[in-house]
Amino acid sequence: MKLTIVNYGAGNIKSIQFAFQRLGYEAILTDNPEEIISSDKIIFPGVGEASSAMTKLKLSELDQLIPQLKQPVLGICLGMQLMCNHSQEGDTNGLGIFDVNVKRFSNKVKVPQMGWNTITNLKSGLFKGIKEEEYMYLVHSYYAEQCKESIATSHYEFDYVSALENDNFYGVQFHPEKSGAAGEKLLKNFLEL
Repeated sequence: MKLTIVNYGAGNIKSIQFAFQRLGYEAILTDNPEEIISSDKIIFPGVGEASSAMTKLKLSELDQLIPQLKQPVLGICLGMQLMCNHSQEGDTNGLGIFDVNVKRFSNKVKVPQMGWNTITNLKSGLFKGIKEEEYMYLVHSYYAEQCKESIATSHYEFDYVSALENDNFYGVQFHPEKSGAAGEKLLKNFLEL
């Protein structure tokens, strides 16, 4: 299986590569469109700020390529948020894969939300063998609003979307590569889709 991590300078790539190595897979890191198109599975990571990450995607024209991909694509953290319509962070237009907007938590709670939180309302093969109220690791100041493409929710100040699915596209707000056995199970499920 050819597994690719999209390289656009906005990701904690090493921990994702190590997570797949533990599962017995080598993930290549590339921004080459031909390499990405010829992959069986694609990881779209992201750590950082939305508008600068989107600028990097546009410079390499990956903003045009990613929405056209036909194989399973998994957006992680900022990667998931960039797959949405719009983010309040830097007033950034996203890739429009998920029909939802990304907003900032209020100042009523500590921002960013950092640490372990539960996921509930699990609705996808992505969560096969993962139980309701399982803990995943999150670091984020922005969240996706409730929408029809939601396949998991978490609670912080209120219920928000912690995972999304639309056709071959999946997104998770949490970091499966840092979420222990449950996160590893989710990555394995993604590889088996």
